[in-house]
Amino acid sequence: MMDWTDRHCRAFHRQLSQRARLYTEMVTTGAVIHGDRKRLLGFNASEQPVALQLGGSDPQDLATSARIGEDFGYAEINLNVGCPSDRVQSGRFGACLMAEPQLVAKCVAEMKRAVRVPVTVKCRIGIDDQDAEVALDTLARAVVEAGADVLIVHARKAWLNGLSPKENRDIPPLDYDRVYRLKAAMPDVPVVINGGIADIPQSRGHLAHVDGVMLGRAAYHEPWRLLAVDPDIFNEPSPHASMKQALRAMTPYIEGELSKGTRLHAITRHFVGAFHGVPGARAFRRYLSEHATRPNAGVDVLNHAIAMVSDVAPDSAAITDSRAA
Repeated sequence: MMDWTDRHCRAFHRQLSQRARLYTEMVTTGAVIHGDRKRLLGFNASEQPVALQLGGSDPQDLATSARIGEDFGYAEINLNVGCPSDRVQSGRFGACLMAEPQLVAKCVAEMKRAVRVPVTVKCRIGIDDQDAEVALDTLARAVVEAGADVLIVHARKAWLNGLSPKENRDIPPLDYDRVYRLKAAMPDVPVVINGGIADIPQSRGHLAHVDGVMLGRAAYHEPWRLLAVDPDIFNEPSPHASMKQALRAMTPYIEGELSKGTRLHAITRHFVGAFHGVPGARAFRRYLSEHATRPNAGVDVLNHAIAMVSDVAPDSAAITDSRAA
């Protein structure tokens, strides 16, 4: 989700669910320690609860980065052991670390000593020719023994040799049962499932077997689905009755960001899937793409785009469709 779930995206998604936990893009330890921390790690308090996802393999650097993240106010520090990109492999972090479970455990132990907030691990069920039964159990038991509070498992292998990062999101077959077996074998450990989960009804099905569900690209490309999270998963009212209301509620945030010099497009680029399948959605997207990039574009651009979308209960129709999927 690099370059996707930035702070503007998270501020938007928080308007759709007050209960879902949000995650940052993966940030490397080198960037945290040596980069512009305010730009990389700064977030709006309205985003909470939000977790910082780190990439790295040096235990001390991860401990230092975790401490910095905690000082910024993050509610959780997550270690990424699942990203399969070439750039990540060359830096010896991400999915390639599934081959080094003891190193990952040492990283977790140092992070746990450095912070008081939960430390979690996101991984795959295995990589390349690893036996997924052995590889996942070995990593899971090592990091739990080291103090990991939660395991988040993408239910696919990552093929580091032969597949691109994009292909690794689709070609390796999903094996949800493997994650269910991990939970059954470690009943006292919170296990969250990830990978190919398209909507809230599917999420509810998984919750019969595991403790949590992580949505990635589905939540980004079709954010309207998140309006069903609070009522369908937590039995609480949605923060807004419709996507139009949620977008209009972004006005104070957008105005605050514009006053700091942020371009409108940096925020509205995350709205393109807001009205998927609703009459006027194409006009909404086109208007934003043509006008939000212009110098001095303001909230009036977003309001004009919203007005192009049908008022005939578009969002309730979309949510009903998601529940029936």
